[in-house]
Amino acid sequence: MKQYEQVIKVMDENGGFATLGFLNQNVDVSSWETITPYASIRRIVQDERYFFKIKPGLWGLRNKERNILEKLNISDISNKYEIESFNHSYYQGLIVEIGNLKGFNTYVPAQDKNKSFLETKLGMIANTSEIFDFSYPNVVSNAKTVDVIWFNQRKMPSYFFEIEHTSNFEHSLIKFVSLQDFYAKFYIIASKIREQEYNENMKKDAFFQLSKEKRVEFKDYEAISALHTKSYEIYKIGDL
Repeated sequence: MKQYEQVIKVMDENGGFATLGFLNQNVDVSSWETITPYASIRRIVQDERYFFKIKPGLWGLRNKERNILEKLNISDISNKYEIESFNHSYYQGLIVEIGNLKGFNTYVPAQDKNKSFLETKLGMIANTSEIFDFSYPNVVSNAKTVDVIWFNQRKMPSYFFEIEHTSNFEHSLIKFVSLQDFYAKFYIIASKIREQEYNENMKKDAFFQLSKEKRVEFKDYEAISALHTKSYEIYKIGDL
């Protein structure tokens, strides 16, 4: 079986689509005569005869394109609600899977647990069903609404992630201000084209301390996708 046929087979068995991370984990590259098999997979999925790009890091089979988009509820690009909902839960799922691979306790808010990351509920991917009581009730209550939290083995928060597709950054940054006393890193995840808007928000007086201490970092969707892919590559070879 040729290399591209192996990729097609794995993708087809997964419903016709897959993340690069999933392909890296499940395509048997042991017989491939190359020292860079994961680079080969990235090259193969860019062959438009057989594959199409759904989102950064997510590819589907060209001959099933219509069915795949309908299955994922993103066939109607004019339906902004469906597109935004998919984007939000998709990047939540990527971040949760990265955290799982790195050995963190991963959490998503109760209101998001039944939302789908591809065809799996986010609540089934996150390995922590309830938020840990890591501080005073009012602080924990505020943290409960953060899109993704990675907790360390001592059940203390290490990373907070907020995904902003269209809404104002201020709401997320205000959450981070209320959590800034913890030894944790904060991330805003959004489209690359919104980075300047994010930078302008960080200049506001309310976020001076966060900005001065460089507590918050902006990551675009492509960067999260690349990290997800790379995390699976490292995990596959046993270094994670």
